[in-house]
Amino acid sequence: MELSPKQQVVEILKTKQRILLLTHKNPDGDAIGSILALYLSLKKLGKDVVAVCNDPAPAVFEYLPQIKEISQNFANGRDFVIALDVSQVKADKVMYKVVGDKLNIIITPATGNFTPEMVTTAAGSFNFETVVVLDSTDLERIGSPYDKNPEVFYEIPVVNIDHHAGNDQFGKINWVDITATSTSEILVSVLEALTGDPKFIDEDIATALLTGIITDTNSFQNNNTTPKSLTVAAQLVAFGGRQQDIIKYIYKTKPLSTLRLWGRALSNLRDERADRFVWTQLYKKDYLETSAAETESSGVIDELLKTAAGVDFALLLSEKNGEVHGSLRATSKNTDVSAIAKLFNGGGHPMAAAFQIDNSTLEQSGAMIIQKIKDYQSSQAKA
Repeated sequence: MELSPKQQVVEILKTKQRILLLTHKNPDGDAIGSILALYLSLKKLGKDVVAVCNDPAPAVFEYLPQIKEISQNFANGRDFVIALDVSQVKADKVMYKVVGDKLNIIITPATGNFTPEMVTTAAGSFNFETVVVLDSTDLERIGSPYDKNPEVFYEIPVVNIDHHAGNDQFGKINWVDITATSTSEILVSVLEALTGDPKFIDEDIATALLTGIITDTNSFQNNNTTPKSLTVAAQLVAFGGRQQDIIKYIYKTKPLSTLRLWGRALSNLRDERADRFVWTQLYKKDYLETSAAETESSGVIDELLKTAAGVDFALLLSEKNGEVHGSLRATSKNTDVSAIAKLFNGGGHPMAAAFQIDNSTLEQSGAMIIQKIKDYQSSQAKA
């Protein structure tokens, strides 16, 4: 009988030793929580694990244990090949010796002599047995780890674990559960099945997983909150998940730079009442002038714009990393903002979605985006 996706995920994590973990660029709480939780779990099982994200974790998540273990590249997982041409001079024996900070490779010729011209070096294959991609709808969302190393995803089995309905099913193994609130919620059952030990999830792992669930449900305020998500969250708290730390650092502690940036967002607010949405924009200069990091705008749409009354959704446009990012939040159950995100090749959930336009600015793309959304809203009103 064919194994279920969950069983396949558990089996490959059990049998593989060298594992690469990846998540999407511009990581949110679920991306950070899920990759960190799986990293800590596999390390605890004695696996050789590398966790990579295109962008550093936002400062708000610095309360998470070993957050610095998530790196921005995985060059350290690749073999380094030293090749010696033995077509003219044969090798008799090979040995190596570490002298101080140097590794000396000593090759004794059978006859004759080797010369430096006979030696070449090259990057070899990546030293991983499987790649696990978390919380990403497609490989492109991973960013530079995929863009710079596409061969990895064809040479090594890819495991795709996600909860978004628009997932591309890009893995050899795809476990996409669209009924889950978050990828972190999915991982709880993975870890239970992987170890069979109800006490395996410790305080640090539970805190990372709880971070993902709480942020993707906006502290259980969003409509995607389910009885299962509340049960899983309670289970993680019982395991020692530091729920009060999560609430304190994510929802109750804001640097002055964040407050200044949010003030800019509110001052730029536009009310498109005829088309039933509100929107605002943050330029690159807004981040610079408020001394705010690009990640500090992430909460403004949930905590401020989403409370707007009498509209279907809120939109935040921002300039980040040479791109225009759009974040959408529905205020009405009858609105599917993922359909709007798809107008710009984005995606997400009916209640929360996002998109980006590469190599662009708000001056170049802002008016086009708003007009396209107005046309969409008009067409929906007539339907």
